[in-house]
Amino acid sequence: MRAIGFTDFGGPEVLTVLDVPEPRAEDGDVRIRVQAAAVNPSDLVTRSGGGRERWTDVRPPYIPGWEAAGVVEEVGPDSEFTVGDEVFAITLPVLDGGGAYQDSIVVPTASVVPRPAGVDVFAASTIAMNGMTALVALTLADLDDGDTLAVTGSAGALGGYVIQIAAHRGIRVIADAKESDEELVRGLGAAEVVRRGDDVAERFRELAPNGVDALMDGAVQGDLVVPALADGGRYLAVRWAGIGGETEESDRIVRHDVRVADHVRDAGGLRELASLVDEGVLTPRVADVLPAEQAEQAHRRLEAGGLRGRLVLDFR
Repeated sequence: MRAIGFTDFGGPEVLTVLDVPEPRAEDGDVRIRVQAAAVNPSDLVTRSGGGRERWTDVRPPYIPGWEAAGVVEEVGPDSEFTVGDEVFAITLPVLDGGGAYQDSIVVPTASVVPRPAGVDVFAASTIAMNGMTALVALTLADLDDGDTLAVTGSAGALGGYVIQIAAHRGIRVIADAKESDEELVRGLGAAEVVRRGDDVAERFRELAPNGVDALMDGAVQGDLVVPALADGGRYLAVRWAGIGGETEESDRIVRHDVRVADHVRDAGGLRELASLVDEGVLTPRVADVLPAEQAEQAHRRLEAGGLRGRLVLDFR
């Protein structure tokens, strides 16, 4: 069976086409014929060796990919799914026998949800990981209707989902963006937009003089944006900005590490995301679709930055 992976950590050039055994669905599992797999920043971290200690008990080859969409091709006993169902799923590569960059994946039923009507397979492949990350972040933010959330990296896939869900919940969202992205970010639901830059915390403070209640740091700016937070405000860190649970950043604010890996079996969260897409609250955005064999190019493009939406690998 075809997979895209690597045997040694390194740059995009380590990605290659592999022949791996076809997985089988056990009790409580679903096997999905992957048609599309999204390319996420976490895939770059995996490939380059970030967090490699989590792969200690995993033998190469290593197969990246956290989210996919496709068709159910095998189910375990008593499954709620049937062969032929169109679905999307989230998978944790280090747990599930390899990630989404392969022709078929096997995941627990709790990691799978029907594909929303009217959403094509490429768009569906971009919902699960960034959507679950947004839900987890907003839970940690613990905001009420009318509270203020600042978002960095607002034009990206994760930032866009955070803005859309937060605005839907009645939270006041202020976001950073470059001039060419301002219309996009306002369209996602940001009440106010400030210009990106090293002084972004000051710009946020101009709109929230007492500081924002929480800050989702999708652009991983760290110390540059922390001053925007009110006393007791919640700083939400993603990706390599921090792994290790909740810690106090200082006496003034609280830091939360947003770990979507702890929520890959959250069927309720996935169903909520599917409903939000059905309702038009969430808008999956696909930057481009590339053949699976061009995963190296996809990684290079993601590393270069500037994408507005996710790159997707076509496994059909």
